[in-house]
Amino acid sequence: MHSVVSVFAGPDAGSGNPLAVFLDGASVPRGQRQGVAAELGFSETVFVDDAESGALQIFTPSVELGFAGHPLVGTAWLLAHEGTPLDTLRPPAGEVAARTEGDRAFVTGRPEWAPPFEWTELDSPAAVEALDGPPRGHDLIGAYAWLDERSVRARVFPLRLGIVEDEATGAAAVRLGALLARPLSIHQGRGSRIEVRPLADGRVEVGGRVTRAA
Repeated sequence: MHSVVSVFAGPDAGSGNPLAVFLDGASVPRGQRQGVAAELGFSETVFVDDAESGALQIFTPSVELGFAGHPLVGTAWLLAHEGTPLDTLRPPAGEVAARTEGDRAFVTGRPEWAPPFEWTELDSPAAVEALDGPPRGHDLIGAYAWLDERSVRARVFPLRLGIVEDEATGAAAVRLGALLARPLSIHQGRGSRIEVRPLADGRVEVGGRVTRAA
């Protein structure tokens, strides 16, 4: 049995990126997990193998990921609200620091752990809105434009991972935070908000509000 949460929820109802989490992931054989993720159809599905150590696997509908922001933020929040708060999650990429603050959760990862998203800056938020697909036909790319000195409007197209356009992409946000080297509020998708904070050691923290999906 899985839970569904919305990650990086903005101020509007229905915002955020849905995520499926199997807190008893060990009950799902490893060889069946990719098929389960494809059948559920969310941008990512998490299988928690050990809620005490934070060991887990992450799958898109078509591939397994070693690191991804939206699944880890959502899992950190759900574990805390189910009575098993952890300060470290352990996806295949490595140890990921995690923390929760009420309805918000945050994780910290290294940009090189993320899929190799490219980012392209456009002239205006309107240009981002007007995109009808990935810039230059790239299959793993985000486009952004500045809203103000610390906020951007962004859209992300991770076709290589089996997702046409993602509602909110934490791993891409980690890479953008490292690229721009400043705290950011990323306005992505239909109303999602991702908070980004680069750290002195090269890691980047991403987080935001998490809700239980209706």
